[in-house]
Amino acid sequence: MSSPDHLQMESQAVILAGGLGTRMRPITETIPKPMIAVAGKPFLQHQLELLSAAHIARALLLVGYLGEQIQQCFGDGAKLGIRISYSFESSPLGTGGALKNAESRLEDHFILVNGDTYLGVDYGELLRKFAEVKCAALIVAYQKPAKTSPDIPANQGPNNLAIGTDGVVTAYQKRNPEGMSHIDAGVIVLNKEILTSLPADRVCSLEEETYPRLIAEREMRAWVTREPFYDMGSPAGLAALEEKLR
Repeated sequence: MSSPDHLQMESQAVILAGGLGTRMRPITETIPKPMIAVAGKPFLQHQLELLSAAHIARALLLVGYLGEQIQQCFGDGAKLGIRISYSFESSPLGTGGALKNAESRLEDHFILVNGDTYLGVDYGELLRKFAEVKCAALIVAYQKPAKTSPDIPANQGPNNLAIGTDGVVTAYQKRNPEGMSHIDAGVIVLNKEILTSLPADRVCSLEEETYPRLIAEREMRAWVTREPFYDMGSPAGLAALEEKLR
């Protein structure tokens, strides 16, 4: 049986870092969104350090717009203690399309992280839970506190996940929060096999084309956290994260 550290070191993190960053213009007219400085260093460096600290040894960065700047900055990741490789897309392919484009470089399971979301949770515990529940997808679900707090960022948006008492996700609705109880926190562990049904070389969305199937098959479970996440892809989110990390 693998030790917890061995499980983590066998795992791969995949970061979606190819977006155009339209909400952060004019900053993103010259640099990709993950390279925006937060507390004195590129946001992506904070993410990579978080993963490295969790003993996750490998990261695959899915890059597109101005992705060469990311590669030039981080190289092979040796300075951060994590082995970095890159998958380039010539035009935006969406979350599903970017993963399909990198399919040959993905391991059997991986942690998928939004390139504009900071979530300070125990990634080792998340991986252990994934191995335990034996599902195709384990999504991190944020549960809002009953009372508001100045420590909780205000830009996290409405609830978009519904979860059964057994931990199985029963609905994912981005546009209609009615009946939803939790929020997708921007991190999910996936089995690579979920990509087999996605077409190659076209734009597609995991949330719209894959999640509904996984939910219908009861193959998506939730890992609930009360640790707030920070979306730095908007000015308000960037300011909140700057306050947290400085």
